[in-house]
Amino acid sequence: MTTATVPARHACLPARMSAELAWRLGQYTQRLGWDAGQLAAHQRDRLRVLLAHAAEHSPFHARRLSGLDLERLELTDLGRLPVMTKSQMMAEFDDVVTDRRLSRRLAERHLAASARQPGLLLDQYVCLVSGGSSGLRGIFVQTLGEFADFVASVVRPGYARALAAGGPPPGGLVLGIVAAASPVHSSGFGAAVAAGPPVTLIPAPAPLPLPEIIARLNAAQPPALLGYASKLAELAREQLAGRLRIAPRSVTSIAELLTPADRAIIERAFAVPVIDAFVSTEGLAGHSEPGGSVLRFASDMCLAEPADEDNNPVPAGVPSAKVLVTNLHNLTQPLIRYELTDRFTRPQATPEAGWLHASIDGRADEVFRYGSVAVHPHVIRSALAGEAAVREYQVRQTGNGIEVACVTGGDLDAAALAARLEHALGQAGLPGPRVSITLTEAITRDPKTGKVRRFIPLPGPPAQPGDAGC
Repeated sequence: MTTATVPARHACLPARMSAELAWRLGQYTQRLGWDAGQLAAHQRDRLRVLLAHAAEHSPFHARRLSGLDLERLELTDLGRLPVMTKSQMMAEFDDVVTDRRLSRRLAERHLAASARQPGLLLDQYVCLVSGGSSGLRGIFVQTLGEFADFVASVVRPGYARALAAGGPPPGGLVLGIVAAASPVHSSGFGAAVAAGPPVTLIPAPAPLPLPEIIARLNAAQPPALLGYASKLAELAREQLAGRLRIAPRSVTSIAELLTPADRAIIERAFAVPVIDAFVSTEGLAGHSEPGGSVLRFASDMCLAEPADEDNNPVPAGVPSAKVLVTNLHNLTQPLIRYELTDRFTRPQATPEAGWLHASIDGRADEVFRYGSVAVHPHVIRSALAGEAAVREYQVRQTGNGIEVACVTGGDLDAAALAARLEHALGQAGLPGPRVSITLTEAITRDPKTGKVRRFIPLPGPPAQPGDAGC
């Protein structure tokens, strides 16, 4: 056993997590009722705490924040701070973290030893990884309390709905979760340690064979269901076929883009409106109302700036090229104006001032670029959405078009679908596009997270994005 892992402590981790989460959940839920003034005052105070701590304890941030009057910095000054990329963070990891005992080497050792059983680095820190299947790998370290802050921001909308309905049951919130299997990923770690009041997650990991997922959920009968959009759609078909037999009062989609087709079959199968959620390992979380498509983000926990390619703010109604995230609760590994390549669009009318509201348009690193022509995944998704026989798909970019692997639930006219896709690509500006369709039994998923990488561009220079997923 190395000093980086403490397997013997695994048994007490759920109790420690329950204690950390118990005192946070109630007070953090009350914040959802804050007005713009209360929210702005909290954001300003937390931002100043974060920047002062980062400047004092992180050599990386001390260099970048030098010369700024951090004690008087206002929210309107946020744009003066430098932008931070994942590649910078990983290259200078040892200087980014604020505990001088931490290092990338120590974190890597801990992650390698924690693939199946959760543990705390130095008996204090949750260590998570993201981006391994969809871009540059990132490592994220935080105290157990800081991770509890994150979990509270994810589950409190459901807790608020339970309170409005008369209060959560004596055992707290209980959710079945179909997400990552390994505790080195945020949803896998959460499922392993959130095992009692006020929140119990019942894991049915997405990488498991489908019959085993069904058996677990049928046995558990979770009152709420949380999972990847594509897995929820797959489970919806099993529910309609009578093999899955559960009656959740709420269903929440996480980590993958919720398409209209997936939403429709999920809502038909479970007879509840789907909640669309955005949950990133970097700490940003947002939720729609049941049945809604515009998400309200946890702006008391993270500042999020929708920006264009040059890091300038984008107006309402215009899709962003990225989001710059400043995590206000993680003082261990300060993320200050950190790039995520997710594309947000703010509505023209914001329902509640102060809290960021936005719809999610996918990821910028899913755009296929053919020289000067850029094809957004929406072009391809729209053409595929009209084909009822296609249950699931994966699209790979080629030199002059795309290759599409399709899982079907009926007869598919592959030639007609290819023609529609070629027309759509041509309309988007790609000259002479070629499309090939391949029928397959299943789409390959990441063996640890169970995620599907839906759009795969041609290899190019290493990306520098964040990773929005768990």
